[in-house]
Amino acid sequence: MLAVAALLVVGVGVAVLVGGPADPTDPASTARTTFPDLVPATSEPTLPALETLAPAPGTVVQAPGPFDDRFRLRGLTFASAAVSGSVEVTSDVSDLLELEVLAGFYDRDGVLLATARAVHHLDESTAAPGQEGPPEETYRFRIRVPADAEGAVSAAVGVPVLVNE
Repeated sequence: MLAVAALLVVGVGVAVLVGGPADPTDPASTARTTFPDLVPATSEPTLPALETLAPAPGTVVQAPGPFDDRFRLRGLTFASAAVSGSVEVTSDVSDLLELEVLAGFYDRDGVLLATARAVHHLDESTAAPGQEGPPEETYRFRIRVPADAEGAVSAAVGVPVLVNE
């Protein structure tokens, strides 16, 4: 017990010595990290498989990606204006922080015309206070066919970004 009290006194003393806790509103007090050999991203994440898939007219297929073992795509449908469905996260029961669903749109010959994406960012300000139980793990999406893919007859959908707590 005496050792714990001594650590508390030393800990408080150190906090006082260095000026107390960092001010979260002061940008100068934030931690900064650098990775000298890390090249920053120059574009949005993509799925290379979108270039090689050739879905049959009227169909939606899953484009393989790095997180396929952590989710299931459900209810995929394609209409002339959009592809829609849902992503059911299966990897754990933590909050879904970031998710990107990427869709490729194809012509009758299976040629990729364009891509578009749906992006989810966790908004903690909308969480219900006192929410109990596991968080919602299904994200519904609808991705409109971009203007440069007008006339698309099929689609492929995948997930290049998936971040849980």
